Amino acid sequence: MDESDGLAPAVQSILDAAREREPAGGRVSVSPRLLPDALAAAEADGRAPTIAEVKPTSPTTEGEREDDPVALAEQMVAGGAAALSVLTEPEHFGGSPANLREIRDAVDVPVLRKDFLLREAQLDAVEADVVLLIARFLGDDLEPMLDAARERGFQALVEVHDRTELDRAVEAGADVIGVNNRDLAKLEVDLSTFEDVAPHVPEDVTLIAESGVSTPADVRRMRAAGADGLLVGSAIMDGDVTENTRTLVNA
Repeated sequence: MDESDGLAPAVQSILDAAREREPAGGRVSVSPRLLPDALAAAEADGRAPTIAEVKPTSPTTEGEREDDPVALAEQMVAGGAAALSVLTEPEHFGGSPANLREIRDAVDVPVLRKDFLLREAQLDAVEADVVLLIARFLGDDLEPMLDAARERGFQALVEVHDRTELDRAVEAGADVIGVNNRDLAKLEVDLSTFEDVAPHVPEDVTLIAESGVSTPADVRRMRAAGADGLLVGSAIMDGDVTENTRTLVNA
C-alpha cells in the first residue's frame, strides 16, 4: 500500500520529514511504567483516565506555547492526568527527545512518545514507556515495528482510524489501540469515528480515544462509547494546564 496516498499536505510534510530523520545513539532498553495499569488506577480513583499531551505547537493549532515542558508536565499530573504524551517531532510540533527525557525523569506516570516512527532504528532515539505506531503510515511494517518495540521493552499504542486499520492492528498483535478521530486526509475531526470503530475492538485491548476531546461532554461521550482512556492535547494546552486537566478528568 502507499501509506501517503490521500494525505493532507501538512501530514505529508510531517511524513517526509520523518523519513529523513536519523536517530542518534545505540539501542535502548526500557523498564516501562504500565499504561493500562495507570488508566485503571485513575478510573478506580474516580477520574476519567486521561493521557495529557505536552504539545508546544502543531499544524492544526495557532501559535506556540513556550513554557518549560517539564513544568507543563508536572502541572498536568497535578491536575490528575493518568499518563502523559510528549511530542518528540521537532519540525512541525516543536518537540524533542530531550524534552521527553527530562519529563520522564520528573514525573512518576507513564510517558508516551508521540512521533512518526517509520523504521526500527527510530525507536532508539529516547527511552519512553509507550511509543506511538501509526497503522496507516507503517502498512505491512506494522507487525515488525510492534515486535521491535516490544523487544526494547516499550509498550506500543497502535493508532487506527477505520475498520481496515483496526483489523491490521489486531492481526499484528496490538494490545493497546488508539482510534484517531482526526481524518489525516482532510484534518477534520469527528467523534463518531471512535463510536463507529470501538464496537469492533476486542475486549482484552486497552482502547484510547484520540483527537477532538475538548469538553467534559466529549469525555463522557467517548467513555460511554468504550474508551478506556483519552488522549487530549490542545484542550489542555490552551490556557491553565492544571485547571484544564482537572476539568476533563473530573467529567
